[in-house]
Amino acid sequence: MIPWTHLGLAKIPNNGGELELTQRDKEFSIHLKGVRGELMNSRMHSSELALADLGCAHVKNTDNAKVLVGGMGMGFTLAAALEATTESSTVVVAELVPDVIEWNKGALGECAGRPLDNDRVVVELGDVAELFKSKPGKEQHPEYDSILLDVDNGPEGFTHGENNNLYSLESLAAIRKTLKPKGMLAVWSAYHDPKFTTQLKKAKFKVDTKTVRAHKGKGSKHTIYLAQKL
Repeated sequence: MIPWTHLGLAKIPNNGGELELTQRDKEFSIHLKGVRGELMNSRMHSSELALADLGCAHVKNTDNAKVLVGGMGMGFTLAAALEATTESSTVVVAELVPDVIEWNKGALGECAGRPLDNDRVVVELGDVAELFKSKPGKEQHPEYDSILLDVDNGPEGFTHGENNNLYSLESLAAIRKTLKPKGMLAVWSAYHDPKFTTQLKKAKFKVDTKTVRAHKGKGSKHTIYLAQKL
């Protein structure tokens, strides 16, 4: 069996631990150092593609749409968002860990077809939650047609505890303000949590959920929450 090769370590800000990138032949893996199990694997990304396909379905023929992808990962959601939108549209990708962006500019980028090379992509380094906050003396205005969040393992933070705040009722209300009328918030989760559906409804979203497989109709079942602004 071909052994795994260590490619890099990346510190998660605010003492969130370290991410490790490894490679075996054409397969890449990212996991949290010191924790068993993978966060993501390049062979299993069907649900990441589904996040963009479902979250951008309403703007596939819309000119000048603007989509926000929260979490770069291995680039699959970003690549799918580019495919799902028109050539006049912009896709912003927010990533907390700068090294993850650099990994995707390097060898890892081949997995998703190097979406960062597309001139429709804007990279925002930092916590995606900051993009939803009103600046002093300035109100937040509707900006995005779709917001696609793949942060940690879902609505409950795993690698970065502060991610819990991203899905609080207050934060969901702030996210809603940044969405245009009929805009869509799509959230990837490793599991289904009915309480999060209730939370989204309290934040005045129309909610649907989809179950998708990790790898081409097989593998683990993941949940995509689809929350449309009413």
